[in-house]
Amino acid sequence: NGMAGVRTLEELLKLAPDLYDITVFGAEPHPNYNRILLSPVLAGEQTLDQIVLNPWDWYSSHNICLHAGWTVTQVDRARRVVYAQSISGEKTSAEYDRLLMCTGSNAFMLPVPGKDLQGVLAYRDIADTQAMMEAATKYKHAVVIGGGLLGLEAANGLMLRGMQVTVVHVCPTLMERQLDATAATLLQQSLQARGLNFMMGAQTQALVGDATGDVVGVDAVERF
Repeated sequence: NGMAGVRTLEELLKLAPDLYDITVFGAEPHPNYNRILLSPVLAGEQTLDQIVLNPWDWYSSHNICLHAGWTVTQVDRARRVVYAQSISGEKTSAEYDRLLMCTGSNAFMLPVPGKDLQGVLAYRDIADTQAMMEAATKYKHAVVIGGGLLGLEAANGLMLRGMQVTVVHVCPTLMERQLDATAATLLQQSLQARGLNFMMGAQTQALVGDATGDVVGVDAVERF
């Protein structure tokens, strides 16, 4: 039920609106939304409702059976049946003639000690964004591991929500895939002037927790 899957359905409905009875399974309890705009939501520039691409009534108006908040657990290709389970544990199944799998991806979590502590978040979906927004109301300090585009967007959003943010980046310059050293230096200087802090050329070694199991810090060593 992400951007690719629903976009495909939009095109299919244009070409052959009555060809299939369509069933959609999506693990998130939301209609289709624009993941690219999660950063403006975190920064307080947009709301979650504003980034919805296909609202609930779009599905019903096109006779699409949407299972939002249902995770597919098994696909029986011999019998052509999809099995799924809801957030509450309820189970269901749906037969198919054609199966379209648009599962997207999961964020990579650093394989370091402490990665499973409370307060360690990836940044991929609405739930991650809401968790960061909630954390900003309770805590003062945040560490963002990664000085690429998404990491800097997350850092900026958390800063705008009142947190003191440090970006830990393994390379000597920011956004090394997009910017040369001169442009990256100018970007870092501009972000520092706005209030962001940086640990450049630093390899994350571990995430440190307290007695309650919450993450409280990051151990990193300089590589350059």
